[in-house]
Amino acid sequence: MSLTAGIVGLPNVGKSTLFNAITKKNILAANYPFATIDPNVGVVVVPDERLDFLNDLYKPKSLVPTTFEFTDIAGLVKGASTGEGLGNKFLSHIREVDAICEVVRCFENKDIIHVLNDVDPIRDIEIIEVELILSDLEIIENRFNKIGKKASLSKDKEVIKEANILTKLKEALEKNIPIRRLELTDEEKLYIKPFNLLTSKPIIYVANVSEDDLLEGNNKYVESVVEYAKKDNALVVSICAKIESDLSEMDNLQKNNFLNELGISESGIDNLIKASYKLLGLKTFFTAGEDECRAWTFKTGMKAPECAGIIHTDFEKGFIKAEVMSYSDLKLYGSEKSVKEAGKMRLEGKDYLMQDGDICYFRFNV
Repeated sequence: MSLTAGIVGLPNVGKSTLFNAITKKNILAANYPFATIDPNVGVVVVPDERLDFLNDLYKPKSLVPTTFEFTDIAGLVKGASTGEGLGNKFLSHIREVDAICEVVRCFENKDIIHVLNDVDPIRDIEIIEVELILSDLEIIENRFNKIGKKASLSKDKEVIKEANILTKLKEALEKNIPIRRLELTDEEKLYIKPFNLLTSKPIIYVANVSEDDLLEGNNKYVESVVEYAKKDNALVVSICAKIESDLSEMDNLQKNNFLNELGISESGIDNLIKASYKLLGLKTFFTAGEDECRAWTFKTGMKAPECAGIIHTDFEKGFIKAEVMSYSDLKLYGSEKSVKEAGKMRLEGKDYLMQDGDICYFRFNV
């Protein structure tokens, strides 16, 4: 289960600098080299110190981290949804993503001209939001036009139900209300899922700040973005794209030394990945042994058979039991053998809710 996020923003907000840093990021390169699927998609490894511990303990032949996929589109401008600057074509590229990362300029720099001549992150956010709303509205209106007359004449309950849902979405979008702010039933959420509406996706605001502001942690523009983000229960991650660009050119040792000198524990990209996991309710379980140690991403609330199915569909179909130990227990006792001797290795059945950090051996029969 690879997480995908679409990067959007106005021109000259630091979006390209950030994406270029992402495409150069290369963690555990020998085992999972950076991949470029096409010119605007970058796949990077999700950093996880727990996987590093398993690697040191088991010394496997293969180490496989989980991955994070970023899709970058060209800077949007006002009118993008109607094709201005080919914006509508670009927006179609991110309809399949799980979340949207909107890069917002929160720094002053006379040498980098803002497309609207001054720095105002809330205005920039609202411009992008309107374009996403208009793009979604076009999809809803096209569908409504196909079934609207049929619904008014038909007695088919399903057709009428669909028309009512479309009307609810259309009225909200026409009032500039993104879909993620609506209270939708589970049935309505299931119905709109195939549309891949941009404003229904969770959003993270990536505040691009100067190096000084990142280190000092005091920026009036970021404060305004944080306040605005509360409307959507969205997360805000402060990043200095310039620092990320410098880090992308370094090996791991140089990177760690540089971060230590700055007094920063993690890179902005790593923080962005972790924030995305939190926003989407994602967690990680592991499989470990001498042949391979591997991280797997799953959604909160998934049961053991579903997680087994992430590895292979046959594992879910023929699921019998899961042999489970927690990462914290393995780290505490120092070896799998000691975990078993301490009675901390468990056999879990079909109703077991997987926990973050579980290390599993699935028993199945097909």
